Amino acid sequence: MLATGAAGGAGTYSNIKGAYGSGTALGAVAAGEGATAVLALVLLGLTMLGQASPPVVRIGLWLLPAAAAVMAAMAADGAGRTVIYAVTPMGMCVAAEGMAFLARRIVVHTDGRDAEAEHKAASVVRSLAYHRARAANHPDKRTRKRSERTSWRLAHRIGTGDASLGSRLLDVQRERVTDGADAALADMFGTAVTIERDAVTAPVTPALPPTPEPAAFTVVEPCEGEAVTGERDGEDTQVTPSLSAADEKAVTGAVTGAVTPVTLAEVAAVTGVPTPHPAEALSDEQLVVVLRHLRYSADPPLSYRQAVTAFRDAGFVGGEQRVRRAWGALMSQEESTP
Repeated sequence: MLATGAAGGAGTYSNIKGAYGSGTALGAVAAGEGATAVLALVLLGLTMLGQASPPVVRIGLWLLPAAAAVMAAMAADGAGRTVIYAVTPMGMCVAAEGMAFLARRIVVHTDGRDAEAEHKAASVVRSLAYHRARAANHPDKRTRKRSERTSWRLAHRIGTGDASLGSRLLDVQRERVTDGADAALADMFGTAVTIERDAVTAPVTPALPPTPEPAAFTVVEPCEGEAVTGERDGEDTQVTPSLSAADEKAVTGAVTGAVTPVTLAEVAAVTGVPTPHPAEALSDEQLVVVLRHLRYSADPPLSYRQAVTAFRDAGFVGGEQRVRRAWGALMSQEESTP
């Protein structure tokens, strides 16, 4: 790049020297290629420092060689020489832009940030915010319409040339593709874990009502002349239990009553976490509780795909990756259960 710039300056000096003399040629080279070299060094230094270059520097890198090209073209004789003399000073412009571009890419690779792209993105965002505010609140109707159109044009430029934004979007897309492939392979090759239903429902079965204390038996001593009926014990004493019909029914229901289906609130209470509700942000523990409840709400237990479908249909929210992790934790708990 340095050699290209030096060759362009030497050619411009030689071309103008033949028409105007060495002094004029030296001044033209200094004003064209020399000033371009200074701007190129400024641009290179700012880029290596991680700073955005002012617009006047970028404009000067093209205007000064263009002025030298016009000067050289005017000193040429014939169409052929005019073209050659005009193209020669542009070598310095290409060398300066090439050095700045290469330095910029080196800084982006080493530091991970592009100051030039960040400066442009910040300018676009500031302009977009201004025009959106003016389109919404300006008293003039025509001004509001102009700002509305301008804001849409600016929105098209957001993120243009931002290499870090592109890499982040690719990382997000790769993560989604990986999660999708993981779910598909798990659904195809995963083996279902069979667990006794009693072992799963036992920790969350509602507690049975307490058995009432057995009533005390009353020992009635027979009176003289009183007829004694009923069974007697070994000491010829009548034994009469004082257990009422209501107590007998309570004891029978407590022993033989059917177990009702377990609710999500009961599972959450046994686990010790707040009851999960649809359309609310759930913690990792709540996700495991919801998936456990949905998995064992049917017989046989639901698979991962069926449980996720039921999870979405019930209105619960959670990212695919978090749901996948919660399902893995649930499967690990089932495998470790004796």
